[in-house]
Amino acid sequence: MFKLSEIKELIKLVDQTSVHELEIEMEGTRLSIRKPGKTEVIQYQQSIPQAYPTAPLHVQPMMHSIDQGTDRSVTDQSTPTDLSSTLHKIVSPMVGTFYRSASPDDAPFVSSGDKVDLKSTVCIIEAMKLMNELEAEIKGQIVEVLVENGQLVEYGQPLFLVKTD
Repeated sequence: MFKLSEIKELIKLVDQTSVHELEIEMEGTRLSIRKPGKTEVIQYQQSIPQAYPTAPLHVQPMMHSIDQGTDRSVTDQSTPTDLSSTLHKIVSPMVGTFYRSASPDDAPFVSSGDKVDLKSTVCIIEAMKLMNELEAEIKGQIVEVLVENGQLVEYGQPLFLVKTD
């Protein structure tokens, strides 16, 4: 079985290289990681004999679609249903802890209503004691921040909704 720290390191490795897909099978556990795309799917399947207790992190065999599985509903009270299909999602490139500012005393990088461009820093994702600044990579206006400061985020999880220019 893979440890969470090993999975994080593998995701980081794939993200930082030209490798687009990685599949590993070890002791009956299969892990498949693919770089994001429009139909990105991450599969994590594990053969667990019924006699084994569930893992402490509640890892269950699953097939998880990045576009749907960890996606928070974009049809909150503040976002009309017809508008949600026109919004761009800024997603987490890794598993880690989400921070809205560089330090607790600083103002958030962005808030709802703020304009962003390609190089605008929108947040920091801390992974394995490394602070990774995430840039918007799109020009537009932040409509909604989908996660709370200090919250653990998953690979591919939407963090912001952006109305593009």
